[in-house]
Amino acid sequence: MQKRFLRGAALVGAAAIALTGCASTDAADEAPEGATGSDQTDLTVGVFNGWPEGEAVSYLWEAVLEEQGYDVTLEYADAGPVWAAVGSGSYDVNFDAWLPMTHAGYLEEYGDSIEDLGSWNDDAVLTFAVNEDAPIQSIAELAENADAFGNRIVGIEPGAGLTQATQNEVIPTYGLEGMEFQTSSTPAMLAELSGAIESGENVVVTLWRPHWAYDEFAIRDLEDPEGSLGEAEGIHTIARTGFAEDFPQLTEWFSAFEMDSELLFSLENAMFNSDADPSDYPEIVEAWIDENREWVDTLTAPAAE
Repeated sequence: MQKRFLRGAALVGAAAIALTGCASTDAADEAPEGATGSDQTDLTVGVFNGWPEGEAVSYLWEAVLEEQGYDVTLEYADAGPVWAAVGSGSYDVNFDAWLPMTHAGYLEEYGDSIEDLGSWNDDAVLTFAVNEDAPIQSIAELAENADAFGNRIVGIEPGAGLTQATQNEVIPTYGLEGMEFQTSSTPAMLAELSGAIESGENVVVTLWRPHWAYDEFAIRDLEDPEGSLGEAEGIHTIARTGFAEDFPQLTEWFSAFEMDSELLFSLENAMFNSDADPSDYPEIVEAWIDENREWVDTLTAPAAE
């Protein structure tokens, strides 16, 4: 099990982005077979390290678009560098922008240089999760019961919007300054969660829905009576400036894209709950597409008149 949650560590080394001008605007690119309009063929997708919903959807679109004749490259990095790369035009698109709250700071910084193509899932919510038999029900009880959790809150990447919300909203709202807020990476958090549950220890982690961990582990969310983690958000597709001009067909497809949480969970579970190596993801996604072909074909179907 540990292998499954640490597999993302191999990707962290790729987090240093080489801004290499992947989003070429060469007008000589031919329209891909199966696509309409005058789209370029080369597409670079930024993928957040450790964010399974964005990773799953990125692999899904990679497979779908390569069937249509596009040449898709997935580039992994943390959330901040991906936003920066889309804002600078080095990456073409990202499928994992949580708005309006989680990535509000990135939107404020890069909003003038990105195109928001809309939300594809509106069930996104930030959470504090604990083992199912934990002795508390609410974040409001956490400070008084800190010792039961080793006086620690286990977080994810330091630059993540969830981390910022925890530091700026949750900790001061509920008086958690006396607890250690441990940040490192999502795979490290999941490893801590797995280890604590296997050993029967209490644990509190920063998490989010939709996430396959809710299907894998006996965990539950703590109530947030003050609303410090915000309401449900949308998961948006963002693109670099000029994307619509260079990829009119993709702009149409991405803007119309919707995926409900149950369907997303089925794809995430196929990818992440099978002890698979990341090198196996394309084959897994292809098998999932075959099982869900009717829905997948709607992603590139002509718009209804």
